[in-house]
Amino acid sequence: MYMQQSKSLKINKSVIDNPVMKRNPSQKRAIAHLSGPMMVLAGPGSGKTSVIVERTAHMIHEGKIPASSVLVVTFSRAAAVEMKERFLKFTGVSRTGVTFGTFHGVFYGILKQAYGLNGSNILSEEEKYAILRELAVNCAAEQSQEGDFVEDVAKEISVVKGGRISLEHYYSSCCPDEVFRQIFQGYRKVLNERRKLDFDDMLLSCYELLRKRKDILAAWQKKFRYILHIPVNIHREQTDACSLPVNSYYNINLLESHPLFQNTGTHSFKFDTF
Repeated sequence: MYMQQSKSLKINKSVIDNPVMKRNPSQKRAIAHLSGPMMVLAGPGSGKTSVIVERTAHMIHEGKIPASSVLVVTFSRAAAVEMKERFLKFTGVSRTGVTFGTFHGVFYGILKQAYGLNGSNILSEEEKYAILRELAVNCAAEQSQEGDFVEDVAKEISVVKGGRISLEHYYSSCCPDEVFRQIFQGYRKVLNERRKLDFDDMLLSCYELLRKRKDILAAWQKKFRYILHIPVNIHREQTDACSLPVNSYYNINLLESHPLFQNTGTHSFKFDTF
């Protein structure tokens, strides 16, 4: 099966021979790297997606790495779909064993298998803001009438969750601290009662699960031995391929220490933009 996967991968020669696709020495080193972790720093428009597509193909075709052990993960669904489509075109196949997905999608898959979750356990944006509006009216009646108040509270809740900040040490910029704490605690209580996870919870719950359950962690690290993860710089107003969640700065910090990416046997290939 493994050799069949390798042989069935026929690189599209018309793409390789295209002069536009010629690579500089740094890009060639990134594509050809097989052993150990690697970080690649690259600016916008520098060909990051093309390089990661070619690198993934190189790992399978030249490195004889099973496609099923490769995970390519990024923040947005659109970016993940684009990479998969470009990979299929580049390799000339209609399907692949490589997993292309988002961080939240991968973490949800892990939680789904561990806890038996389904789509009904995921909090929609509509539900989220309905809950926060009701809590805002109950806890801060006057401020709740301000145009952006609920959105600002939602952003700060994401900051607290994504940064794993102790609530007692967080000082809100949109309302009195005690009011923010009441809303935060009320929001968390409603989600627990409804057995719901928001997008921040998917990251955090998976983080805690893999920290506590080494057997589950080992199983997923065995499945995905090669992880190519592609964060983008959230310090620029414009990002290359996607718009990031409001708490991306904190999410990136949390992802850097995520158990799934910490195994020395996992080869991470990370693109940052600047």
